[in-house]
Parts: sequence; C-alpha cells; structure tokens
Amino acid sequence: MNYIHPNAKIGQNVSIAPFSYISEHVEIGDGTRIDPNVVILDYVKIGKNCHVFSGAVIGAEPQDLKFKGEVSWVEIGDNCLLRECITVNRGTAASGKLKTAIGNNCLIMSYSHVAHDCVIGNNVVLASFTGLAGETDIEDYAILGGKTGTHQFTRIGAHVITMGGSLVGKDIPPYIIAGHQPLSFGGVNRIGLRRRGFSQQKIEEISSIYRIIYQGNLNTTDACNKVETDFPQTEERDIILNFIRSSKRGVVRRVNLDELE
Repeated sequence: MNYIHPNAKIGQNVSIAPFSYISEHVEIGDGTRIDPNVVILDYVKIGKNCHVFSGAVIGAEPQDLKFKGEVSWVEIGDNCLLRECITVNRGTAASGKLKTAIGNNCLIMSYSHVAHDCVIGNNVVLASFTGLAGETDIEDYAILGGKTGTHQFTRIGAHVITMGGSLVGKDIPPYIIAGHQPLSFGGVNRIGLRRRGFSQQKIEEISSIYRIIYQGNLNTTDACNKVETDFPQTEERDIILNFIRSSKRGVVRRVNLDELE
C-alpha cells in the first residue's frame, strides 16, 4: 500500500504506485506518474506529465545550517523525468529565494542531487551522479556529464555541455564545451547548437566572439570591451557579454596545454 495525505492536491490521471509516500502540502499535476518507493515531502509542486522513478526523495529539508524550519518549496515543471534515487531539497530564507526550481522537459538521471535554492532552466539534462551545491543556477539546454559536481553559487550558461567528472568552481559561459582538469574552455558546442537550430553563420559568430575572449591575449574586461566594439549587437553577443560581466565567481579559463603534458 501507499500513503497519500487526504489534503494533497492530486491532478487528473495521476498514477501513484504502491509503497510511495505523499505529504500534505503537495501538488501533483495531471498525467504524472509516481513509481513505487517514492517519497514526496511537504511543500512540493510537480507539474503535468512528469515521471518520478523509484527511490526518489523530493522536498527534504535543506542541508544548510542556516535553515531554521521556515516554509520553503520545491517547484518542478512539466514533462520532467526524475530518475531512480535522485534527491531534490527545498529552498531557504537565507538565500532570499525560498524555492528550489526545476523547469520544463528536464531529465535528472539516477542518483543526482539538487541542493537548496538551485534554479534549473528548461530542457536541462543532469547525467547520473551529478551533484549541485546550493544556489547553483543552470540555464536552458545545458547538459552536465555524469559525476559533475558544482561549487555553491556557480552558474552554468545555456547550451553548455560539461565533460563527465567535471568539478565546476567557476561560472561556465553560454554555448561552450567545458572539459579538462582544472575545468576549462574546450571550444564552442557546435553539435549542440546545430541540434537546437542555430545557423552556421550564428555558430561562427559565437566562435569568433570566444576566439577573442579566450585566445586574444586580453584580460576578461578588455576582451569583452573589444567584442562589444568589434561585433554588431545580436542576441547571442549580448547574452555572452552579460553573462561574463555579471559573473561574481569569474568564468572558466582557457585550457593550459602545459598542464596537460
């Protein structure tokens, strides 16, 4: 048997398998499927047509010593796949967010952890054993390779892909591949951008911008100023510049070939 609190808000055509636990302050959208042995604790909202696999624990209290028992939330969008034994913790008041958020069409693979106050965009993939520290922000269409781990407060831009086993201590700007140890710029994510419908001309524009930022022998401030001067204003140019200029932790550097020998 399973336990579903009578005050939980369960949508139409929701499937909840035996041995799962649904707390009182939970909302589950239409068409969502909950497999056996899932635990969904208080203050969780799950959207429509999601699938939560066995062993997942969603809505546990934050693993943060600043947490004082305040009401905070986990919000998960529509059409998400939450695989076996993942954990998603609630937000905190200290962050000012009070919410951990996962967007639409995301795939969170087995044994991954999403800590307090993380914000994950749409169409994001976290491969197995990925661990997100508190207040990690991940933008749309990013893909994190298996066993990627993030430092708290790090940001990962849209359309980024990371190598498996990456340790993310700096922000990763949009549209790039991040790899090597320590984690470094590994080129533009050309394959991913083509799959997302970016034209070849647009991909070359992005590549030229990053050539100046990472291969132009300029510091980050001067490189961004040169890009702003040398390139016409486009959405992609401004996304890159705004991301880098707003980074509080600094962005990943280019690979140092001497460190690879």
